[in-house]
This record gives sequence, structure tokens and C-alpha cells, in this order.
Amino acid sequence: MTIRLTRRAALTGAAALPLAMSAARPALAEAHAGKPALPHARAFSLGEMSVTTLLDGSLPRDGAKAIFGGGASEEEFAEVSAQNFISPDTAQFYFTPSLVEVGGQKILFDTGLGQGGIAQALAEAGTTPDQIDVVVLTHMHPDHIGGMMTEGAPTFANARYVTGRVEYDFWSKMDAGNRVGDLVAKNVTPLAEKMTFIEDGAEVVPGITALASFGHTPGHLSFHLDSAGKRLVLAADLANHYVWSFAHPEWEVQFDMDKAAATAARRKVLGMLAADRVAMIGYHMPFPATGFVETRGDGFRFVPVSYQMM
Repeated sequence: MTIRLTRRAALTGAAALPLAMSAARPALAEAHAGKPALPHARAFSLGEMSVTTLLDGSLPRDGAKAIFGGGASEEEFAEVSAQNFISPDTAQFYFTPSLVEVGGQKILFDTGLGQGGIAQALAEAGTTPDQIDVVVLTHMHPDHIGGMMTEGAPTFANARYVTGRVEYDFWSKMDAGNRVGDLVAKNVTPLAEKMTFIEDGAEVVPGITALASFGHTPGHLSFHLDSAGKRLVLAADLANHYVWSFAHPEWEVQFDMDKAAATAARRKVLGMLAADRVAMIGYHMPFPATGFVETRGDGFRFVPVSYQMM
């Protein structure tokens, strides 16, 4: 089986702006000169755990309906978009690994695109790659395993690794020539001897357990955090867009390999989060990628955090 995940080029955007905007750029640049860049790390406490979301990168993508609206009519997709003040044509992608500190260990969930953003975000969080004790892979799409290696050497040289057995077995058996399988062979397989392969319900460390959410990939895992009565779910790619995938969990997502299983997983996990009022971090949610879930009609609504976790 060969999986081809094509990605269209990022929008330039500037070509569509009025000429007046071009004239305003020097003034805007001058106004922002010397000001700090937008943050790439945001930390909060969860009981006795410290959780930091790390912005590895962000980019716009056109063709939003083709990516997130499989099965929806053009009218339905446009209506939901308008209700939420977003364009039905363009989506902004975010890539957000998470760092959890508990029991004296630094545990990194996913490693980003492999373009250096993870190191910058970790630096803003006061951590260097060699200080990471555990790297957990929720699944093995390129934007989650891209940062495993840097110039042919392990980025997190002192870490042990944890990932799902179902996920690794699937990708590691791919024939050469498959984009994802080839990257797994390059970035993950060389570290297999340092890996623990887990199943649904397995414990990474006390208070962090695996939660099967298969569908996006064959062995996609979310992770449940529980500390001093506070709970949070690292949902990874369970829901890839904060509006469309919540409002209509049944709308097919281009990158979900098993569409029916992905829909079932979304409904199950989002339903649990809404019913139990548990916070979540979604890998592709708008940064800082953290929020809550409420039911809304036959679907759900993502409610971004404000100051609840300060």
C-alpha cells in the first residue's frame, strides 16, 4: 500500500494585496523595528505537571474545502466558514509539539517539520534538545518526525523514545519509494533500539497514558495527562482544523487515511472532552493550540484558552 500525501504550495498572498499596502510596508516595518518576535512557546501548569506548547511553524494553504470538507457541499462549507469569520478558500496551518515536565523528566511529544523551528521554540522555553529525556511520537507523518534527526544525527541525543507499535509496524514495512515510509526509515528506524513500542492504555510515565485514536493514521495515538485532579488530552491530529473538523466531524479530511475510523475517533474523543470538560491540545490548532470542547448541535466547538491555565 502506498500513501501519497500531496501538499500544494503555500500562498504568496502579497500578489493579491492592493498597491496601497505595498506603500504602507516601509512604515509598518519601521513601526515594528526592534520589537520582539511573536512567541513560539507558551507554558502553563497542570496539577504538578508543567506543559509548554511549542510553535514549530505556521503557513497558509489554499484549497481549504478539498482538504477539510470531504462530503460537504460548497454551500455548507461556505456557511460554516462564514459563521466563524474565516475564509472557505484558505486555511492557516500550525505545527505544535508539546513539552511536558513531570517527575524531573522533560517529555517531548512530536518533533515538528525538521526545519529548525523546534530548537528555537525549545530555547524560548529554556530547554535545549540534549535536555530532553523522552520523545513520544503520536504518529509518523512527516510534520511529526521531521525533527528527529539533524544533519544525520539524533536531534535529542540523550532521549529514549516511545511510539505506538501499530504505527511503527505499518510504516516500517513500507517498500522503498513511499514518502512517509522512506522518512521513517531515515529518521525513526535508526533509533528503534532505544524505543519502547506501546499499545492503547500504556503508561509513558505516571500520569501520562496512551489513548488510541486510529484513523488519521493506522496507529495514531492521543495521550491523556492526569495530575493532582487536573486533566488534559494531547489530541495530536485527531481533529486537524479548529472549525471544520469540530463542527462536522464527519467531513472527511484529505490527510486521514481511514476516513470512517477518523470520524469515529473524533466523535468519541471530542465527545469525552466535552462531557468531562477536559482541556485539549491539538497539534494543528491556532497557537497556543490549547482549548476546551463544547457540544454544538450535532457537532462540537473548539473554545481557545484565554487565562484559565495561568
